[in-house]
Amino acid sequence: MVKKVLVISTSLRPRSNSEALADEFVRGAVEAGHEVEKLSLRGKEIAFCRGCMACHSLRTCAIKDDMIPIIQKMHDADIIAFATPIYYYEMCGQMKTMLDRANALYDSDYHFRDIYLFTAAAEDEPDVPQRAIEGLGGWIACFPKARLAGQVFAGGVNDMGDIEGHHALAKAYEMGKALSMPFE
Repeated sequence: MVKKVLVISTSLRPRSNSEALADEFVRGAVEAGHEVEKLSLRGKEIAFCRGCMACHSLRTCAIKDDMIPIIQKMHDADIIAFATPIYYYEMCGQMKTMLDRANALYDSDYHFRDIYLFTAAAEDEPDVPQRAIEGLGGWIACFPKARLAGQVFAGGVNDMGDIEGHHALAKAYEMGKALSMPFE
């Protein structure tokens, strides 16, 4: 069954290490025959959530910026994959802002079920991405039909291109390729 996959790279740095993980996931998902769209937050104008809750009655965010079409793409996707650099042991700020702004999805009939997370950091201890996983987990908890289906962490990568040859790239590719498995 072909799935509609949305991959969102939240790093603002061109050729970022986290985006390289996303690209490998995309490559695997495309090879598995899925409809895949990758977008980057780089160059996007995304304001902070105001907490006005107008999105619940409007069914979209009241702030008119680049987040409006992203929210719709998130709504329509079967699978969403997020890629973020780890800053100070947490997801990057632009990813958190994006998740906050996706509040309009909360009481919608969203399609997504499986969520993936790809993280990269200069530090290489296995627990480095834990807070980002927990932060995304808090967002996922608000969507009872969704689950964290997988995550890949590339540690020890700091400068652009450091990720070349890293074992996490193959893991991200295989995760994308495995999307050919039926939903559980």
